[in-house]
Amino acid sequence: MKINEQRQGAVTVLKPEGPLIDKDATDFKSRAGTVIRDSMGRLVLDMSDIPFVDSKGLEVMVELAEEMAGQGQSLKLSSIGKTVREVLEITELVSHFDHFDDVNSAIRSFL
Repeated sequence: MKINEQRQGAVTVLKPEGPLIDKDATDFKSRAGTVIRDSMGRLVLDMSDIPFVDSKGLEVMVELAEEMAGQGQSLKLSSIGKTVREVLEITELVSHFDHFDDVNSAIRSFL
């Protein structure tokens, strides 16, 4: 899985490309953990190129959200596709995350 990283001011945007599954999810968690520490929790996950997530991907997302919540931060998701949104709703995990229609809205939420 390729993970693009972009800084916009004090906010880091991670944009994984491909499904968030199994080993890729573990690699993503490691990368996101580093970004969270380096960006003081100002992290946006651009999900526009994630077609679906499996149980491991969901587990990683929840773990990151809980880790950030423990530090008074929140994992901000943007550009969630229909399939991933349905998975989050079916599993009742949608409320674990702040989500936005686009990356710019998510970034502005830090202001």
